[in-house]
Amino acid sequence: MTPDRHVEAFDVKDGQLVVGGMPLERLAAGVGSTPFFAYDRRLLTSRVESLRAALPGDLHLGYAVKANPMPAVVQHLAGLVDVLDVASAREMRTALDTGIDPGDVSFAGPGKTEAELRQAAATGVVVEVESRGEVDRLLAAGEAVGVRPVAAIRVNPDFAVQGSGMRMGGGPQQFGVDAEQVPELLGLVADRDLDMVGFHVFAGSQNLDADILAAAQERTVDLVLRLADHAAAAVRYVNLGGGFGIPYFEKDQPLDLARLGENLHRLLETRLRPALPEARAVVELGRYIVGEAGVYVTRVVDTKVSRGQRFAVVDGGMHHQLAASGNLGQVIRRNYPLVVGTRLGPSDEDAPEPVTVVGCLCTPLDLLGSKVSLPTVEVGDLVVVFQAGAYGLTASPTAFLGHDQPVEVLV
Repeated sequence: MTPDRHVEAFDVKDGQLVVGGMPLERLAAGVGSTPFFAYDRRLLTSRVESLRAALPGDLHLGYAVKANPMPAVVQHLAGLVDVLDVASAREMRTALDTGIDPGDVSFAGPGKTEAELRQAAATGVVVEVESRGEVDRLLAAGEAVGVRPVAAIRVNPDFAVQGSGMRMGGGPQQFGVDAEQVPELLGLVADRDLDMVGFHVFAGSQNLDADILAAAQERTVDLVLRLADHAAAAVRYVNLGGGFGIPYFEKDQPLDLARLGENLHRLLETRLRPALPEARAVVELGRYIVGEAGVYVTRVVDTKVSRGQRFAVVDGGMHHQLAASGNLGQVIRRNYPLVVGTRLGPSDEDAPEPVTVVGCLCTPLDLLGSKVSLPTVEVGDLVVVFQAGAYGLTASPTAFLGHDQPVEVLV
């Protein structure tokens, strides 16, 4: 996927990328320092609107806070989505600070501590339990704070989703309860002081193939309906997971959202609603909502030529954007879309040339763009890395080599 598509999403004015209505140099001056992350609230709102238009009206839309837990981003999205999914006590506090109803917050993830379970029980969020041991700890937590905890079982499905960036279901997993063990667990909790509301099935992430995702949704609904037969009470919550991907690399094509919307319409209308009329169906998305709405901006501090290869050295790097450096799961490193954000548009005097963009860290791993075709790069230019709205700052080794943390802004 060439950078042109990403530039067009943000707009250009007088040769500068515009983020949140502000030309890049002005935005950088307002932030006060580089590097920084900037998230465009207009694009966040637009992405949710496109999801609402494509997906069934009675399907609840959830935001996975882990994708970008910046409080301002979560606050903005809390007014647009129906559910916030969290994966830690800190994320839970961020979600609850938005004023959302605790019953619209779900808490997933293996290894929840006793303190986290007490907090979750006390506040009334839905705890998506991942093992029999966690059920016992949640019950103890509820007893300690004098409440009946609300829970759903996170299910490790008996199938895997091909083509996902990360497989989080199928085979042995640290995530969830194996599907074949769920009926027994439901029987064990039937008489316990636990409000078991339903199921969460999440099989994989970052998938761009709508046909594969549609098939996974079909199998997920089949699995949930089989498991619902073993529930002691009516199922009131079904989290169908997500996995919607965004294009990062040159050959990536955007996900066919309309295809998925049609499939979910059919599944809800013909399968899920008739069988589980009381169930709130949720699709949980993180990267798909925020990923394309964010940019990472870093300033060139040096340029050099080493044995015929041009380098641009910037004041940011992999300690802020580990994924763009290729060190967060890429088997073969590929460049994220990247531009000089202050030199956009045609120029006969500024013909593109291959430049390798590296960060300020003392390691060869600190690579943001390898032999990227850019106009002549000069000290002071602002380099922009796109697709930086998800799994950027909080998924990076910010303490590595002791550099300052970058600023994050929502504009």
